[in-house]
Amino acid sequence: MKLIYELAEYERAPDECHITPEQLHLALFGPDPALFAHVAELDGEVVGCALWFRNFSTWDGVHGIYLEDLYVRPAARGTGLGKALLAALAEECVRNGYTRLQWWVLNWNKPAIDFYESIGATPMDEWTVYRVSGPALTQLAGTTPAND
Repeated sequence: MKLIYELAEYERAPDECHITPEQLHLALFGPDPALFAHVAELDGEVVGCALWFRNFSTWDGVHGIYLEDLYVRPAARGTGLGKALLAALAEECVRNGYTRLQWWVLNWNKPAIDFYESIGATPMDEWTVYRVSGPALTQLAGTTPAND
């Protein structure tokens, strides 16, 4: 939990992070896990995490991994833990026949972008991310034919 909230602070959005320990526990360990995690330890302390879930490529016809959050505490950066977390996810992809490991990065996060490009990741510049949430999500949900 602490790492998630630290990441929200780093990404300049601490007021947008509302997850509770109960929600995280259910997502990871409930009867139908929706989230998976790898953690990185340094001297017995958890200092990093990769939180991910499976997605699906209709073009490839197989699953992939969507990395929701990758975070390594600042004091542990440069130790190879971030790369090790990504390598573990790449291994997960290869072992399961998944064809993609993908994620988003904030445009201003130059250190992360430089790191990702150093391991061979390429930006998907031709795509724009869209999101519907909050009141717009509720309004859209109310426009289904069953409700007309």
